[in-house]
Amino acid sequence: MVERDNELKGTTFTISVLHISDGEPERIRQLLAEKVAQAPYFFNCAPLVINVSRLEHIPDFEQLKELVESEEFVLVGITGARSEEMKTAAKAVGLAVIASGKSRKSEPEPAPAAPVVAPEPEPAPLIPSKVHVGPVRSGQQIYAAGTSLVVLGSVSPGAEVLADDSIHIYGTLRGRAIAGARGNTQARIYCQQLQAELLSIAGTFQLSDALPAGLIQQPVHVRLDNEQLRIDRIK
Repeated sequence: MVERDNELKGTTFTISVLHISDGEPERIRQLLAEKVAQAPYFFNCAPLVINVSRLEHIPDFEQLKELVESEEFVLVGITGARSEEMKTAAKAVGLAVIASGKSRKSEPEPAPAAPVVAPEPEPAPLIPSKVHVGPVRSGQQIYAAGTSLVVLGSVSPGAEVLADDSIHIYGTLRGRAIAGARGNTQARIYCQQLQAELLSIAGTFQLSDALPAGLIQQPVHVRLDNEQLRIDRIK
């Protein structure tokens, strides 16, 4: 029997971010309850980060944690903290303090080191797209790890298709489609008929109630544009 040592590795997960401006518990509870009602399978026990950059005061993090978890989310931390006092208050109740990509970019960069001539990297091996033939039924989940997903059929309500790259659906999308699951912002979603419960690319998502009415039941192409989902009709 081969024993393996414990390992600590970095990876990327899709986590929803809740932006709050006043910390009012009832308004936050109502917002979370509405989102859960629209896509209960997607948000059940989903990890959540609270962006506190708009707050002028330190909120009651213990109360916020209890509120979030009462709506079946899992609060893992905060981002956007502008003071050490706020970071300390969050850590006191077991929350992580997370720096977003934008926060890290805003920090001063170290002076560039002397250029080093490196050998030409070998091209990464191609991973064939994962192809699913037939419908994706309610409650079913299909994941294309490290590649794109092609569905030769429709995706039923309550079904979920995920891919680390793009998703192509040659049928009706009624369930949830999550492309760029590991943070690939260049991933895209294509379908022949849009009736989705949820669309997501690299963690930016849009629920059914926000879909453009004129594009429902139309062939569409979904991509990220300035950190927002853009949905265009395929002509």
